[in-house]
Amino acid sequence: MLTAMRRLASTWFAKALFLLLVLSFAIWGIEDVVRNFGNGNAVATVNGDPIELPEAQLASRREIARIQRQLGSNFQVTPQIAEGVSRQAVENLVMERVQRQEANRLGVAAPDAAVRDYVWSIPAFQGADGRFSRPLMEGFLRGNGMTEGEFLVLLRSDLQRQQLAGAIRAGAAGPDALTRPLLAWQQERRLADLVVLPLAEAPEPAAPDDAQLRRFHENNPDRFSSPEYRRVTVLTLSPAIVAAEVQPSEDDLRAAYEARRAQFEVPEKRALEQAVMQSQDAANKVAAEWRAGAAFPAIEALAQQQGGQAVSLGTVGRDELPVPELATAAFALPPDGVSDPVQTAFGWHVLKVTGIQPAQSRSFDQVRAELAVDVTREKAADLAYERANEVEDALAGGATLEEVGQRFGLPVAKLVVDARGQTQDGTPAQLNLDGGGRDVALRAIFTAETGQAPRLAEAGQVGLFAFDLQDVMPAALRPFDQVRDQVLAAWTADARRRSQEERAAALLGAVRGGKSLPDAAREAGLAPRRVGPFPRQADAQGDGRNSPPPELLAPLFDTAEGQATMAEIGGGFAVGQVAGIIRPDTAADPLGLGRVRTEVEQAMLSDLEAQYLEALRRGASVSVNPTLMGQVSAR
Repeated sequence: MLTAMRRLASTWFAKALFLLLVLSFAIWGIEDVVRNFGNGNAVATVNGDPIELPEAQLASRREIARIQRQLGSNFQVTPQIAEGVSRQAVENLVMERVQRQEANRLGVAAPDAAVRDYVWSIPAFQGADGRFSRPLMEGFLRGNGMTEGEFLVLLRSDLQRQQLAGAIRAGAAGPDALTRPLLAWQQERRLADLVVLPLAEAPEPAAPDDAQLRRFHENNPDRFSSPEYRRVTVLTLSPAIVAAEVQPSEDDLRAAYEARRAQFEVPEKRALEQAVMQSQDAANKVAAEWRAGAAFPAIEALAQQQGGQAVSLGTVGRDELPVPELATAAFALPPDGVSDPVQTAFGWHVLKVTGIQPAQSRSFDQVRAELAVDVTREKAADLAYERANEVEDALAGGATLEEVGQRFGLPVAKLVVDARGQTQDGTPAQLNLDGGGRDVALRAIFTAETGQAPRLAEAGQVGLFAFDLQDVMPAALRPFDQVRDQVLAAWTADARRRSQEERAAALLGAVRGGKSLPDAAREAGLAPRRVGPFPRQADAQGDGRNSPPPELLAPLFDTAEGQATMAEIGGGFAVGQVAGIIRPDTAADPLGLGRVRTEVEQAMLSDLEAQYLEALRRGASVSVNPTLMGQVSAR
């Protein structure tokens, strides 16, 4: 047999077949290259300037990370959200290119000195002393996955954009024809007569019969239906679940102690007072007085007489003193000791030690329990990560959630649950997840379709979960006999509401028929009251007694003087009649005019900048590679 195969392999037919097979595999293996030949690696080009795929993917990841920081750990990035964020990230890169090219065309530049000053002025990069801190900047760069060079390029582009925008914004002014009417509109006050009809004061309706209640039950199915329930099996995995498997060894604890020794050692601190003088002679006088027993107030007065000053530095450690010479002098003194004058760039310093807090160190035995908790938590997090990989492999291999839970000792819950996380008997479902993680799991369960293969997903920062949706039980109208009491209560509430609405409508009709609201109210046995003058905005600071309900504010300001309006408010209805309009004298309020003018100008400037950028975008030649665009959101 082998001899026959060798003989066949040596024929021209076999060689041709082998060559065809090699070519086929070659083409299949480089399909992407062949298909995209000539397209390059650019997701988009802006006037010939390419935006490469890695740059677009990095921008997308940064944007998603920013959104997650803003919205918290409960925010779940779905494929649709990732695609939308990626498209916006690419559009942001396009606009950045457009503005940079326009700045280059106009010769707008950002000198290195301007970029440096810009970096130093960023508040997030300033330490406790108000000065630029490189470690803070490096931490920011690490957290955002950026190099210093990339960050400086972004800042330079931003400075160029600011110069372009500044040129567009310059010169815009809010005209009086707009600011005066706007100020008058804002400061207008109104008086109104008001009648409130609370639902609690509605007359008791006549008792309904069963036929009325059954009709009400059938006509309002959403109020008397059970919610949608879903039958689901949920598996959870978290560091807290696997922590019982972690037993840190003595070596682990001692290694952690050595790695964190600085946390358990408190260096010596000293309470210091300091006088800073401009000459050595003046400093010697202060030191002599201090050693002679002068109190600090006397030293303060003497220092001022000699052209210097004295201050208390509080309790500080050696590394908290900014000048090494001062730290050396301060920590060499005995209690209540006074130093010889020490010269620095700030002048001549005299220090006095008023108290000493000795260095403290907690031994390994003292912090053993604390270390055990921390090490267990860290190792549990590592174990949970390893276990997650094993669980994913098992699920991919076709194992059920029950089999995976039994194999790896993970909790598996079989539940019938609604979207609020309640079981059919009204008790909270046991999902083995807390807080935001529970909410993430419920949202995933109620957006899934039956038949989907279970897979691990993140439940915020608290753990992972996978679920198998077996059945969806739609919302259904509960039998009347089961909910008769609820139907009666709802029918009664509706009757009360309808009664008060009719009374309010009758008052409104009486006013429109020529009566005043107070007269119509008194005829109906109701008590009106006068409110105001009140502004357009609800009085957040007041008790509300001198203004109408918030729901009635806008309708009253849309109503002519002498006319009435009504609105449904919390717990009832309200009817109001405009009794007077107080219009302001805008000429007598220059500060108000200035404030409104500033608001108008800012709005105009923002509109001008937006229109300018839109014009730049329309004038640019932008092309997008749809194939590569789909890869931007790949995670």
